[in-house]
Amino acid sequence: MANMAIGRHPMPSQEPDVRNRNFSEVALGYTKEMAMEEAQRCLNCKNKPCIGGCPVKIHIPEFIAKVAAGEFEEAYQIIQKTSSLPAVCGRVCPQETQCESKCVRGIKGEAVAIGRLERFVADWHNANSCDLPHKAEPNGHKVAVVGSGPAGLTCAGDLAKRGYDVTVFEALHLAGGVLVYGIPEFRLPKSIVEKEIGNLKALGVKVETNMVIGKVLSVDELMDEYGFEAVFIGSGAGLPRFMNIPGENLKSVYSANEFLTRVNLMKAYKEGARTPILHAKKVAVVGGGNVAMDAARCAKRLGAEEVSIVYRRSEAELPARAEEVEHAKEEGIVFRFLTNPTEILEGENGTVAGVRCVEMELGEPDASGRRRPVVKEGSEYTISCDCVIMAIGTSPNPLIKNTTQGLETQKWGGIITDEKGATSRAGVFAGGDAVTGAATVILAMGAGKTAAESIDEYILGKNV
Repeated sequence: MANMAIGRHPMPSQEPDVRNRNFSEVALGYTKEMAMEEAQRCLNCKNKPCIGGCPVKIHIPEFIAKVAAGEFEEAYQIIQKTSSLPAVCGRVCPQETQCESKCVRGIKGEAVAIGRLERFVADWHNANSCDLPHKAEPNGHKVAVVGSGPAGLTCAGDLAKRGYDVTVFEALHLAGGVLVYGIPEFRLPKSIVEKEIGNLKALGVKVETNMVIGKVLSVDELMDEYGFEAVFIGSGAGLPRFMNIPGENLKSVYSANEFLTRVNLMKAYKEGARTPILHAKKVAVVGGGNVAMDAARCAKRLGAEEVSIVYRRSEAELPARAEEVEHAKEEGIVFRFLTNPTEILEGENGTVAGVRCVEMELGEPDASGRRRPVVKEGSEYTISCDCVIMAIGTSPNPLIKNTTQGLETQKWGGIITDEKGATSRAGVFAGGDAVTGAATVILAMGAGKTAAESIDEYILGKNV
């Protein structure tokens, strides 16, 4: 019998004043009873609009029906047919703007909590099943994947399921890309990422770390000398942007990439960590996206007394997920909207003493459709702080484009592809942030899935 409750089942979580002092996961997940009760809210619509909102096309009503029946392993098997990283997506995917935004239950109430159910199913499988994924029969073809973030891992997994000999080349010492260096432990425990990568290795995917493609080896060498018939570039967008204002070169100014990499990948929050980080008292984080929220919440957990989000537009234009903004507010993060930095002030010994800012007003819409912020005359003021974190976006590292023959890119560095992920260089495909600039994990996964299909068509067509 359907559960016709208007609201979804709430997600248990740590109390704000407890969690903002630790790096344990904030959301605690559904129990079996909660998951079954929430799953019974699904109407199993004939047209299944939720699937259309999912970049990797998970068969959502089918897996939810299994959850409602208490058949959790069967639900997992349905999800894993199209998603290589279900435990990750259940935590960090913006379902509210994708699958859940299409849910019929959302018309007169709250949408079914699809993401929370996906997380429950993946966690149940990881806790209760020892079975490894089935390794496909080898088809005799080799593919290289550059980057082990969500786009690369998805492409590698989908190709391995088709029998390809896949090697993933990762520049850092640990696989996972943004999943390990960018997203904090309290949102995505690294043991979960490790488990998902372990499943891919069981499929036969090989992972080579400390391999900076474009430096150690080039894309051309992978194809011409190492026998890879195709290459997928999923190297992300790890080059930080700055505002180019006075004071950005001071000692206690970080890019969000550096700050989060030190905290997440290098475990700088742990006492005795080999990679230190400044434990500031007052932190200003410039930006309004998910990365800004992550940086601010990490700074709070590192002991900062005051952490401010400095954002030049209003709250209505914040690009961060509503859930992340809500969690940040609950944890005591201060939001300074319609505020733009103009200078970082220098204190003793080249450190930060504050940020000079101006107030903004919203003018006419810009190319993005959002109202353009303009300076409010005579509104200059100073925010007192001893650390500034710049979280205003990233762009692709130019190393690969500069070392690959015939690879066309945008002026800002993004690799140009067609709708199937094919680049201007024959046999080279790309997807994720390396193509679009910084975006979401699930969109990168969708691009990796599309590219895997295209690579399969390309190699099989070439060998007919």
